[in-house]
Amino acid sequence: MALGLSLPRIDALGKVTGTTPYPGDLNLPGMLHMKILFAGRPHARIRRLDTHRAEAVPGVVAILTAKDVPVNEYGLIINDQPVLCGPGSRKQGADVVRFIGDQVALVVAESEKAAATARDLIEVDYDDLPVVTDPVVAMRPDAPLLFPELGTNVLKHYRIRKGDIATGFTQADVVIESTYRTPFQEHAYLQPEAGLAYVDEAGRVTVVVAGQWTHEDQAQIAHALDLPVDQVRVIYPAIGGAFGGREDMSVQIVLALAAWKLRRPVKIVWSREESIVGHHKRHPMVLRARWGATREGKVVAAEVEVIADAGAYAYTSTKVLGNTTLMCTGPYEIPNVKVDSYAVYTNNIPTGAFRGFGGPQGLFAAETQMNKLAEALDMDPVELRQRNLLREGSLLSVGTPLPPGVTIGQVVQAAAEAGWNLPSPPATLSKAGKRGARVKGKGFACGFKNVGFSFGAPERCWATVELYGGTEIEQVIVRHAGADVGQGAHTAIVQMTAEAAGVSVEKVRLVASDTAETGDSGSSSASRMTFMAGNAVRGAMEAALAKWRDEERPAVATYVYRAPPTTPFDPETGHSEPNFAYGYVAQVAEVEVDTETGQVRLVRVVSAHDVGRAVNPQLIQGQIEGGVVQAQGYALMENLVVRDGRILNPYLSTYLIPTVLDVPERVESVILECADPRGPWGVRGMAEMPFLPLAPAVIAAVHDATGVWFDAIPLTPERVLAGLKSQRSANG
Repeated sequence: MALGLSLPRIDALGKVTGTTPYPGDLNLPGMLHMKILFAGRPHARIRRLDTHRAEAVPGVVAILTAKDVPVNEYGLIINDQPVLCGPGSRKQGADVVRFIGDQVALVVAESEKAAATARDLIEVDYDDLPVVTDPVVAMRPDAPLLFPELGTNVLKHYRIRKGDIATGFTQADVVIESTYRTPFQEHAYLQPEAGLAYVDEAGRVTVVVAGQWTHEDQAQIAHALDLPVDQVRVIYPAIGGAFGGREDMSVQIVLALAAWKLRRPVKIVWSREESIVGHHKRHPMVLRARWGATREGKVVAAEVEVIADAGAYAYTSTKVLGNTTLMCTGPYEIPNVKVDSYAVYTNNIPTGAFRGFGGPQGLFAAETQMNKLAEALDMDPVELRQRNLLREGSLLSVGTPLPPGVTIGQVVQAAAEAGWNLPSPPATLSKAGKRGARVKGKGFACGFKNVGFSFGAPERCWATVELYGGTEIEQVIVRHAGADVGQGAHTAIVQMTAEAAGVSVEKVRLVASDTAETGDSGSSSASRMTFMAGNAVRGAMEAALAKWRDEERPAVATYVYRAPPTTPFDPETGHSEPNFAYGYVAQVAEVEVDTETGQVRLVRVVSAHDVGRAVNPQLIQGQIEGGVVQAQGYALMENLVVRDGRILNPYLSTYLIPTVLDVPERVESVILECADPRGPWGVRGMAEMPFLPLAPAVIAAVHDATGVWFDAIPLTPERVLAGLKSQRSANG
């Protein structure tokens, strides 16, 4: 048996000793170095681009601009972004930059120093265009347009109409109405964007880079270079974190372009500032929520408007917005629901995938609404939730039942037993010398999120297994493209392969993340990889074992797992079957608030999860602890300052993330194993779930401590002090 064991990660030794190569560690003979000229302004038309002085710098080999890109467009959902902005491109509108990180020119030189010197000598004449950075303003008919041909800045509008919202509110004894605001968040992965490109021995343009979906990267590179897909190869070495931040292109296409044009290896490594300016962020959102409940604690109506800042290009905004639309009413069966959600183009940095993928924003509003309703009804927050939670057969806001295996009730109960039903910390002032007056509080929140692609996106996963040996299986090779972005996916794949083959993990070798060696396994995102890879590996192994029993040596089989179909929102009602599986989470947060400094300290978190089947319990615990700390940063610390489309703190010295000295004193992982009927060995995905409800749990805990509700995050000391001051003024 290989499942359920906390085996060491298969990549642990190399990473701990520093021998594992990341993209920035790679070098080849004759290698050139690249630097990129970013636009540096939020909205402008490029009138002239002069590279003569830059070309004269010793060591410069080439300067590439928009005219050098065969098909000057790319995008994960919509091809709306130029590879390079500037004149000379056949792409309509490619001469316009729409955010500060648009790429304008590539300098390729014999050294980094020469490339950087030349980059700074490129002359660009811009005509500045009107800038719009507030998505609410951008929705107005008279707002400046990023894409005039569209006639609007609204990228997507979703609607949900369930029941009769007016009738629902007439049944409510208590109505809570609030406006919530969530911020940008930077992924802050350890490894900045980096890569190496070259033409391999088979004549393929080969890009060695960190990403989340090799075959999608391959397809976008091939499109931009106007090459057959099989003439492009993408390889992922070790990946220093992703969290959704590597779903979209950064250096992949431009590296491939330079290597293809020059027929020499080309390398780039971004600085931290370039990374923060150059890749997308979590969507800031404004969520206006109006909920009603009866005095018995039944939520009867929920009306929500969501406005999401998509930034300058689509990226994955339509899909993120879909998740927020579904999750902004929480894991509850509410008979009357009205949701209108909008993703809106602005001249801010583009926004896209980030752990939770729209769920944290939606649940921030939903769970704070539930906690406010509980206070208004003088009801325990857990009891209120238990009276409204989704169950088997319950209808979602989109009018269809959840897939089988609904366990949010069990998860809420487990979290309550582990952390909520214990005596609460005293909510009284205590003097602490120089640290000021401190108050303590406790908060509860829960949530759910899809496992796998949603709303009709085709979902499949490829795997091949090879069995070698004589009378017994002596070696198993599994080929799978799934990216391990630090979460331990490759270790889980090896364990599931060993389980399926009935051999020890020592006999399994994984060949991963190389488009020349593997078929398309989909993205390491949407908490899908263990679920999808496990089903693909199990299917391939069943076929290979059948050949083995027929004495075929080696026994080789390929299987493509196709998940149950999902359907998109009905454009008028939102009716849909959005997902084929879900993960469930509930959390208790305990905080200490210093009322003199405004500092909020997260003391203890209890995080309960149904994982279906724990493939590797220690990896799961690591995901829970990491997700909690990342969500702690979102809730309390991470404040990306963006003004007029410009990031004012593009450094980790001023954009603060939690360090080891900030983490909670205790993070208690409660792991439930209620088998998902569709998951391999009952497995369901869980990597994003620890992030989902922490911010509203912290908000509730701070309210418990101070009596103040905060409807915006992060809870920086300045924001907390302002709230406390406002409360004191209101109380006279």
